[in-house]
Amino acid sequence: MANPSNGMVDPAIFEHLQQKIDEDTGVRDKIREILQTLEKQDIATQAVLSRAHSTTTAELSSIVTAAQSSIDHEVDTISKLAAAVSPHPYYKFNHMWTRQMQDACFSAIYCGYLGGYTKTGGEAKPGRLLTIEEVGEIMNIPVNLKDRDAFHLTIEEYLLALISLVDELSRLARNSVTLGDYSRPLQISQFIKDLHAGFQILNLKNDILRKRSDGVKYRVKEVEDVVYDLSLRDLVPKG
Repeated sequence: MANPSNGMVDPAIFEHLQQKIDEDTGVRDKIREILQTLEKQDIATQAVLSRAHSTTTAELSSIVTAAQSSIDHEVDTISKLAAAVSPHPYYKFNHMWTRQMQDACFSAIYCGYLGGYTKTGGEAKPGRLLTIEEVGEIMNIPVNLKDRDAFHLTIEEYLLALISLVDELSRLARNSVTLGDYSRPLQISQFIKDLHAGFQILNLKNDILRKRSDGVKYRVKEVEDVVYDLSLRDLVPKG
């Protein structure tokens, strides 16, 4: 019977590789555990934000406050995620959390649109778009890193979150009419028109991002139809 030690290939090579595989598996398991928590927290945040569809603009403050509190829990979990993956190359595992980061980013910018995360001393007024830098500050993470390999919020994640925001605002415009809040559809219409104009400036290379951004123009038309119906019924607020 041949002695393995006399072979041409040292078995220790594969033992070392198995050790690395086991290490990567451990990292993935830890990431999944953190992401499960983040997903549950974001579902809770979305449940709070969904109440905006049955609440007039004048009564949004309590929803915004509750949403910000819920997002704070997400930020704590994102910090744990960043700590767990920081010893490893960013692009080795980033595919695991990009969807969850898009969802968390959407929650933050939607909350901002509804009047949250105002500047110090500023009035909480709906209709503001949080920049990617402001979202990064809320999450306590860097954005669009190019100079070092570390956990961060990417431009693609932010843009995909903006597209989700447009979809949500299209629904909100229709539901606002049923509440008798006729000024909000006008505000939403102008807001998403501005977003659509912004997306037209971009030369998008990401296939998913490019395909999803094509749908923005349809959401613009949907809200325009809402505003048009209001104008036909002479329900558009003066001024």
